[in-house]
Amino acid sequence: MDCVFCSIIAGDIPAIKVYEDSETLSFMDINPGNPGHLLVIPKQHYRNIFDIPPETAGKIMEIGAKLAGVIRAVLNPDGLNLFQSSESAAFQSVFHFHLHLLPRWEGDSLLLPWTPKPGDMDAIRKVAAQLQEHLN
Repeated sequence: MDCVFCSIIAGDIPAIKVYEDSETLSFMDINPGNPGHLLVIPKQHYRNIFDIPPETAGKIMEIGAKLAGVIRAVLNPDGLNLFQSSESAAFQSVFHFHLHLLPRWEGDSLLLPWTPKPGDMDAIRKVAAQLQEHLN
């Protein structure tokens, strides 16, 4: 398997680590959107949200919340984005599940990835019903 994050976990590629435990690793993004941009990853390889067990995803979110507090205490950003991409159509470029913690400041150059606009409420209800039916 040719996974840059697995190589980081193995110690074959250097990373600027911020936090590590038996299940997760957090390190600085080397292509940061803003100062303090961190990644949180599971040490076990999962391609994306479709593959990761819910309990492991929960652990990643737990560490993300902990580190968000640290980012706030140290950098005092105006806000913070949590960003996770699954598959190329959703901007995933490294196919190992990862959560971005992206500090934000008023007036920074980052933009929304879509332009919010009112949806068709009938279509929204129809999709919601399909999702609910599949849960049963």
